[in-house]
Amino acid sequence: MAGRSKSSDRWLREHFRDPYVKRARSEGWRSRAVFKLEEIDRAEKLLKPGLLCLDLGAAPGGWSQYARSRVGSRGRVVASDILPMEALAGVEFVQGDFREEEVFRRVLALLPGGRVDVLLSDMAPEMSGVDVTDQARSMHLSELALEMAGRVLKPGGDALIKVFQGRGFEDLVKAARGEFGRVKLVKPPASRSRSAEMYLLAMKFRLV
Repeated sequence: MAGRSKSSDRWLREHFRDPYVKRARSEGWRSRAVFKLEEIDRAEKLLKPGLLCLDLGAAPGGWSQYARSRVGSRGRVVASDILPMEALAGVEFVQGDFREEEVFRRVLALLPGGRVDVLLSDMAPEMSGVDVTDQARSMHLSELALEMAGRVLKPGGDALIKVFQGRGFEDLVKAARGEFGRVKLVKPPASRSRSAEMYLLAMKFRLV
């Protein structure tokens, strides 16, 4: 059996020393990624009681878990992912590729009027290690999330989408500015400094 690569060993060492990983375990969150959303939410007041939220690429469920805690009993969280996700109390989950019409219809069936207040996307592809390939795959997912936002957000709604700096990045930001009243890029402290990931925060959706 082949041994792990040096990069894999380095990632594992960093992962188990990561204070966010330790905190997630001690506080009962499903992933360290929850703290990225928490930090952005605290700064931008993205999630509020009573809102309806759609979480794309939700597995293993950290963002859905946090969103559920913020929207409360009067709000709702609908989540979707190609991967399976263990059930979360108060979260309605649709497994499948939302680009497929049948899956999209199942998601819509859970959204009153087919619209949501907030769309979240922490989607990222399985990385190949080839920068050009990984950037193209990452940007494609970001574009899909922005397109989905245009299909399901209520007027005035908000979207938070993971993006990676590189080819196609500026075009994506420009497209968002054409659809939303306020667009900014944020990199929360919980996002690893060496990662090229950022988050596109698009607020005040203009339904046209």
